[in-house]
Amino acid sequence: MVWNTNLRWRLPVTCLLLEVALVVLFCIFVRYDPDADAHWMDEKLAGNISSDLENEFYYRYPSFQDVHVMIFVGFGFLMTFLQRYGYSGVGFNFLLAAFGIQWALLLQGWLHCYREGYILIGVENLINADFCVGSVCVAFGALLGKVSPIQLLIMTLFQVTLFSGNEFILLSLLEVKDAGGSMTIHTFGAYFGLTVSWILYRPNLHHSKQPQSPVYHSDLFAMIGTLFLWIYWPSFNSAVSSHGDAQHRAAINTYCSLAASVLTSVALSSALHKKGKLDMVHIQNATLAGGVAVGTAAEMMLMPYGSLIVGFSSGIISTLGFVYLKPFLESQLRIQDTCGIHNLHGIPGIIGGITGAVTAAFANSAVYGEEGLIQAFGLRSKLDSSMQAKLQAAGLFISLAMALVGGIIVGLILKLPFWGQAPDQSCFDDAIYWEVPENERTALRPEHTTLRPPEP
Repeated sequence: MVWNTNLRWRLPVTCLLLEVALVVLFCIFVRYDPDADAHWMDEKLAGNISSDLENEFYYRYPSFQDVHVMIFVGFGFLMTFLQRYGYSGVGFNFLLAAFGIQWALLLQGWLHCYREGYILIGVENLINADFCVGSVCVAFGALLGKVSPIQLLIMTLFQVTLFSGNEFILLSLLEVKDAGGSMTIHTFGAYFGLTVSWILYRPNLHHSKQPQSPVYHSDLFAMIGTLFLWIYWPSFNSAVSSHGDAQHRAAINTYCSLAASVLTSVALSSALHKKGKLDMVHIQNATLAGGVAVGTAAEMMLMPYGSLIVGFSSGIISTLGFVYLKPFLESQLRIQDTCGIHNLHGIPGIIGGITGAVTAAFANSAVYGEEGLIQAFGLRSKLDSSMQAKLQAAGLFISLAMALVGGIIVGLILKLPFWGQAPDQSCFDDAIYWEVPENERTALRPEHTTLRPPEP
């Protein structure tokens, strides 16, 4: 196969065509939500609203800020652990997220906020679009270093579409509860990305083994991403919960689960090393598993001790996955998972889905109160709580099915040879797609002459 990584025309044309299409669609379909429209003053008078502080913006915008930072800074810097792929880790995450949020606003708008021929968007739509893109960032982790920016844009186009459909089935049709997206975001994103990676298997990737390893400063940059994600995860899991006790409870549960996963991750990392040393990969990733695993049940009456148990177990399982499962997936199942998303998002996401189903099964008026139970689940009897548990379990299986089937289809599309992908021996190297500073270029391996684009 002839590898042509010169994107001089293909990348600009792809970006401009996508953005022009988005501008046209926004022009036709998208308008402001009443809370963001200039007619808000009329809304205040009609609704007997006395203060602008009742506007949804003031409730949701702080959470939106936190989620937005997680998507662009947290996920972006978490991808910088590869020694020669920092530009691409942050830059490509920036690119796919910026495109994805626009496409998500349209798709989620058509499914959830379509009124009289228009999509009405407000600050909650921005949060949900970020959630959707979070799933794409998760999938990107499995493909990091092995795909071109055009492939990432094409993947984002299809994954956002599949995510929106899966989310609509779970949240609107089945009325599944998934506040922090353990199923819709993490499980779907992880297994979609792993399936695409399986289809795009590169048999000679060992030629790029050396640049797959981190160096001191790249691990330190990735740890910045970890800390941003860890700090803001309570906002992520509570961002779209109902105002009041549900949102408050989701933040507390996530806070406790995250804290527990740090201690168990550190404990396992040290115990599994022959000399008791810590592995930075485990600290960057497994410490976040508690936030993923508690997502579905975040706004339920899980209780603080229950959150600690979820974080405790997910930290252990995630660390074990990095040590034993990640090498097995690559050697036996031909799944090359660059960031280990199976251990941070996949397995903890499944744990989250199961936790949500079990917690829903035990929901009753003694725990929630009559009104609280109706507010949380719309439940009035024990029979309904068992049905909710079954729906929660069904939601997990649907997410997995959508991810696997969608991943196969999209993987086959991305395998076509004209997307500008690099050969196996040139993966994990910024110099393929970026202009690298001269003083850094000497530290990088020489670029293959057949891959160098012609001078303008």
